[in-house]
Amino acid sequence: MQSRPKASVIISTYNQPQWLALVLHSYNIQTESNFELIIADDGSDDRTKAVIDAFKTYSKLNVLHVWQKDEGFQKTKILNKAIVASNSEYLIFTDGDCIAREDFVETHLKLKRPHCALSGGYFKLSETVSQSITKDVIDTQKCFDKQWLLVKGQPKTFKLNKLTKSRIKANLLNTLTPTKATFDGMNVSCFKSDILAVNGFDERMQYGGEDREVGERMMNNGIKFLQVRYSTICVHLHHQRPYKNEEAEKLNLKIRKETKKNKTTYTKFGIKT
Repeated sequence: MQSRPKASVIISTYNQPQWLALVLHSYNIQTESNFELIIADDGSDDRTKAVIDAFKTYSKLNVLHVWQKDEGFQKTKILNKAIVASNSEYLIFTDGDCIAREDFVETHLKLKRPHCALSGGYFKLSETVSQSITKDVIDTQKCFDKQWLLVKGQPKTFKLNKLTKSRIKANLLNTLTPTKATFDGMNVSCFKSDILAVNGFDERMQYGGEDREVGERMMNNGIKFLQVRYSTICVHLHHQRPYKNEEAEKLNLKIRKETKKNKTTYTKFGIKT
């Protein structure tokens, strides 16, 4: 009998098969292997299914493809379906354009704490560097190497510190950063029971702060968010955002304001409707 996975990594995606292939590969070489992958697919076409099927042929990981019909930006709905489908008590959320460093899953599991969620970040790769990423580059972990990135044309900024391999430096920067620990969907983890307690994502919400809102309800419900942006490392592949929508962002902002004002801990528009 197979043991229960230590974590469920939930990867949201929509019609980015080229990037998803690279992201999935980064999970095949993790230092921790006892986890499952759940692809939360918001209506991608058959190219994405082909990428997932190809990955399954060489990976030993248990991979679930949770798909729904394309009806516009419905990320909150597919994430709720992925939460329900998960088989672990601990969930790690990320996106299909974020390549995980080889210690990503191990670090999330090492740092997890009861009644807490872990708030990570990402390092944004330039368009030029993004085009240079291959499976070989991921295997050698060059995409997390500052010198390699600079040679490939990545601008030199303080943000390169996000790729530090030093635990001491990471802990120091996690403590000193002015960035608040929030629920950022590209790199966050929590106990499944804690997100179920607030009824998951609010399915009225589209693009723009939809992940922050579920975190705000979790905070209202007593969950503390811990800053780990310099410890749980992933790099973000460059792409456009055609799904940005001002009207949706206004609605999202209204819902978030109500959540803060009323100290809401549970949404009627979540997993249990």
